Amino acid sequence: MSQHELALDTGQGNGAVSEGRRGKSRLGLVVTGVVGGSLVALYAVSAPFVAPALRRVCLPFVPATTAQVENVLRVLRARTGTLVDIGSGDGRIVIAAAKCGFQASGLELNPWLVWYSRYRAWREGVHRSTSFHISDLWKASFAQYSNVVIFGVPQMMDQLEVKLANELPSSAKVVACRFPFPTWVPESSEGEGIDTVWVYDAKTFHSDLHRKTVRLADVEIGS
Repeated sequence: MSQHELALDTGQGNGAVSEGRRGKSRLGLVVTGVVGGSLVALYAVSAPFVAPALRRVCLPFVPATTAQVENVLRVLRARTGTLVDIGSGDGRIVIAAAKCGFQASGLELNPWLVWYSRYRAWREGVHRSTSFHISDLWKASFAQYSNVVIFGVPQMMDQLEVKLANELPSSAKVVACRFPFPTWVPESSEGEGIDTVWVYDAKTFHSDLHRKTVRLADVEIGS
């Protein structure tokens, strides 16, 4: 082989190697882009579910059972007006209440669940009598509601007692599901086990709050 032919052959070989390297580089960029995009998408989807769990008091999404929904509606069957479900999840309590004539609202931190709830309400034909809000319950006011439903956890119930007692009108009723309030005395209950719901009258816990305030004032004056 002549030197000229050898040089051509070597140049072609180097060109093929360079082309192969460029191909691998492009493939690496594509793979990196796909992986990066997948991670961003995964974070966007999972963040609303994970973020509430990072709070000091977590209200996780656990769908209400059919029996729980029925028990809530049963204890509120003689009631009318506005209703709010605290931690409304996929909207099933709010939608069921709207079908029974309530002007029902849901408060939920997870935007994906709020959007899904709005879709379900539209599909069920009750979107005009429902509303769903991306909201932190501790920053919301409950003064405008005559009926409150809460699927809480024990760690938050004592704090929620104080908030609701200070904000709800005396005509309001509160329905606690899965866990009762720690100091309030329920006027009635419905269901068994995890499907139990407890009903509280605002007039009763307003009176309790007033007595506690008076006792604290007496203690401060006496000291």
